[in-house]
Amino acid sequence: MPRRSIVIIMFLTLSALLTADSHAFTLHGFVEGAYGTRFDDDLTKKDHYTLGEGRFQVKGSYSPSFLDKWYGEFTFKGDAYYDGYEETTYGDARTAVLSITPHDMIDLKIGRQVLTWGTGDLIFINDLFPKDYISFFIGRDDEYLKLPSDAIKGSLFFDIFNVDLVIIPDFEPNNNIKGDRLSYFHGLEDRIVGDDVENDYKEPENKSKNMEAALRLYKNIKGMEAAIYLFDGFYKDPLGVLKATPTYRFYYPELTVYGFSLRDAVFGGIGNIEAGYYYSREDKDGDNPMVENSYFKALAGYSKDMGGDFKVGIQYQLEKMLDYDDYETNFPGGSGKADEHRHLWTLRLAKLAMNQNLTLSLFSFYSPSDKDYHLRPQVSYKFTDNLSSTIGGNIFEGEDDHTFFGQLDRNDNAYIRLRYSF
Repeated sequence: MPRRSIVIIMFLTLSALLTADSHAFTLHGFVEGAYGTRFDDDLTKKDHYTLGEGRFQVKGSYSPSFLDKWYGEFTFKGDAYYDGYEETTYGDARTAVLSITPHDMIDLKIGRQVLTWGTGDLIFINDLFPKDYISFFIGRDDEYLKLPSDAIKGSLFFDIFNVDLVIIPDFEPNNNIKGDRLSYFHGLEDRIVGDDVENDYKEPENKSKNMEAALRLYKNIKGMEAAIYLFDGFYKDPLGVLKATPTYRFYYPELTVYGFSLRDAVFGGIGNIEAGYYYSREDKDGDNPMVENSYFKALAGYSKDMGGDFKVGIQYQLEKMLDYDDYETNFPGGSGKADEHRHLWTLRLAKLAMNQNLTLSLFSFYSPSDKDYHLRPQVSYKFTDNLSSTIGGNIFEGEDDHTFFGQLDRNDNAYIRLRYSF
């Protein structure tokens, strides 16, 4: 946990104690146990075991009287959990934020917060905020796909449009697959690896010149939600190579993204489109094989409530690598060469039954260009208002080891979670 997050939490806790009789205070949370196992042997340190943890989360908000003139509020959410896979206890501040409204046209959120925007359903184009793909692939709640950031978020409200500006002083990467819990395709090794290969990852230094910024201009136009996006920072995945031997060393190259999105009611449902131009500032011509190329990415989606508590959503995404001829010319060899175009379809099915206490869902990713897929079946049941359970799985398949879902073929897993909320 970053040091400033600890300071923020201590300050919020002290403020709550000092102003306990002069503000509104709410507190909620849950206790959860989770277990998961994969179906096949793997190259990681514990072949079948993927998930085993006990988790306690508490969240709340309070509004001290001295912030009344600014409509101020402190919100916090923190997790403490024992990770049986790592055999270690962790503490994680997911939210520790001060929200104030110094003017009718201005909202400010300062502190540790989970940031998100864009129109995709589990597809992120203009959302360049950090994700936790390990949690996503081993069966933790979908809440944990998004990682928090220490940030300042300012919102400005005008008649012509609204503005969100996010400043992130310290770089926060994705928690991506590195071979310790899930195996993956290592391009420089040209094979599937686990924890048998040593990698090193260099993050951008915490200097003012490395601050990240994200901007969104948005407006509702006769019911249609329109937005323009700008991101200036770094790739959230280590897509640059600093050193190939003897220890592989990767880093996070500089990135700028320009994008837009539209969302509106269409044929009794909700339709959306979104696109983004990924400008790889360290590989402007696409001829550096050690840095990710620039890309154009776009998606189109549609979701509809079909009646009877049954919902359907479908999406199509296109990724086009720019300067592909230069990429092919300079590709160092091996089986991991990317295609110029990647096509991806997703399908979400969700059904509520038994007085909406039972939820049956399936989310699937399928890439006809990569010839691979990922299935996420899940069943959840509420025994009472406080007690619930979830059973689900992650199934991966692909013809080639180097494609995104094909590399995860040995990581098929099932999981169960039991939660008591208060």
